[in-house]
Amino acid sequence: MHLIFRTLWILFASRRRSKVSIWDSASLPLRVQLTDIDIAMHVNNGMYLSLMDLGRFDLMIRSGVWKVMRRNGWGPVVNAETITFRKSLQLGQRYTIETRILGFDERAIFFEQRMVHGGEVYARAYIATRLLGSKGPVPNEEIFEALGNPPAEMVLPEWIHEWRINTALPSTRRPAPHEWAR
Repeated sequence: MHLIFRTLWILFASRRRSKVSIWDSASLPLRVQLTDIDIAMHVNNGMYLSLMDLGRFDLMIRSGVWKVMRRNGWGPVVNAETITFRKSLQLGQRYTIETRILGFDERAIFFEQRMVHGGEVYARAYIATRLLGSKGPVPNEEIFEALGNPPAEMVLPEWIHEWRINTALPSTRRPAPHEWAR
């Protein structure tokens, strides 16, 4: 809930920004706010992923996908994410969140997102997401029917497949006992 007001603002303001295709990249300009920083006076490591949610919302709204999702009763959820940091964003600093869909597999939609300042990447994340409907995960065929097919050149890098498989938890239909390896 810590970003609820900024999320609501993005839901409103992104409708007035230039339109983009869901298959294009989108850039969302922001400024580091007091609520984004930690005691070290830079953006808190956990806050980067929360802020990146705003970039995905911006892309979905500006491309018209958000309306399609709401009409179909679909909701986005994050399945996995990983982030790498290079430099710290400081209080008051302007930056952009760059967002693009990297590709698909049979289970997920993969995004690449970057925090950029002055033309330099400060942090980069890869996010595996899914769309859920009333009957569970929405199949790719249904997504493509509603949104159009992705460009032919959109091929998911092999390491992304491996990352998802190697970091996955068991299905919610299978047990996932908490036991530390010894």
